[in-house]
Amino acid sequence: MTPPRLRTKPYARLRSSIGTFQFHHADALEFLRGLPIASVDLIVTSPPYNLGVSYRSYRDALPEKDYLEWTDQWIAAATRTLTPRGSLFLNVGATPTRPWTALDVAQTARRHLKLQNIIHWVKSIAIDRAAAGARAALDRDLAIGHYKPINSDRFINDCHEFVFHLTPEGRTPLDRQAIGVPYQDRSNIARWQAGSDGIRCRGNTWFIPYTTIQSRKRERPHPATFPPKLPEWCIRLHGLERAGQVVDPFVGLGSTAVACVELGVDFIGVEMDRSYLDEAIARTRETLTARRRRKRG
Repeated sequence: MTPPRLRTKPYARLRSSIGTFQFHHADALEFLRGLPIASVDLIVTSPPYNLGVSYRSYRDALPEKDYLEWTDQWIAAATRTLTPRGSLFLNVGATPTRPWTALDVAQTARRHLKLQNIIHWVKSIAIDRAAAGARAALDRDLAIGHYKPINSDRFINDCHEFVFHLTPEGRTPLDRQAIGVPYQDRSNIARWQAGSDGIRCRGNTWFIPYTTIQSRKRERPHPATFPPKLPEWCIRLHGLERAGQVVDPFVGLGSTAVACVELGVDFIGVEMDRSYLDEAIARTRETLTARRRRKRG
C-alpha cells in the first residue's frame, strides 16, 4: 500500500531495513483531518477515556457531552481515511462508577462505522483447577495477570477492557488463524473444514497480561498504556499482508509502534504530549536495536 501523503513533517522518523516509523507532535483530530481520503488500511489506538486520569497535557475530565462530541469528530475523521476494507481497532476502558463510558464510545462510532467484532481484552483471570480439566495438569486453582484492586462493597475488580473492531462496511476479511490456537482435542479437527492444520480461531476473549514492573513512574509513566501484544494481535488479525501502514492517532508510550517494529510494518503515530512522544520514540528505537541483535545472534 502506498503511504498516505502527509502535510506536516514528522517530529521524528526512524528508518530501518524492516520499515519506517514516523512520529508527529500534533493534535490527533487535526492530523487525521489532514490525511487523504481512503489512504489508511489499519488504525490501532486507545484514546483518552475521560475518566479523570492524570495525563500531562490533556484534560481527561470533560463534560460528557463535550467528550462524546470530540469522540464523534475524531472517529469521523478516522473513517474518511480508511479504505473500504480497512479496520479501526479501538481500545476503550471504563470504571465501576462510569460503566457506560466504553459503550457510549461504541455508540458514537456507530454513526460512522460498522461494529464487526467486540474483543474482550482480559488482563487478569482466575481459573479453577477442576474447570481447566486434566489436560491442563494444574495442581491448584490458578490466578494470573495484573489488575487494580477495588476496595468496595458494591463493585467487583475490573479485569478487562473492550477492543471494538470497527470497519466501513462490516465486511473486512480477517486472518483468523494468524493468532489462532491449537485444538486441545485433536479429534475435533476433522469436524471443522477450517481446522485441517490443527489451529482454530482464538475467539473474542484475549488474555494479555501486563508485564511486571518495578517502578510505574520509571517504566510506565503514561497512566493508560496497553501491552504491545494487544496491537500486535490486532494487526495480525487484520492481516499482515494488508496492513500496509499502521496509524495510531493517540500514541502514548508507543505500544503500537513497538508492535509494528516486531512485525516489520510501517507506522505513523501522533501524540500531543511531547514527553510521552519522546518516551515512545525511545521505546521504538530500543525495540529496533533489540530486533537487530536477535537477528544477528
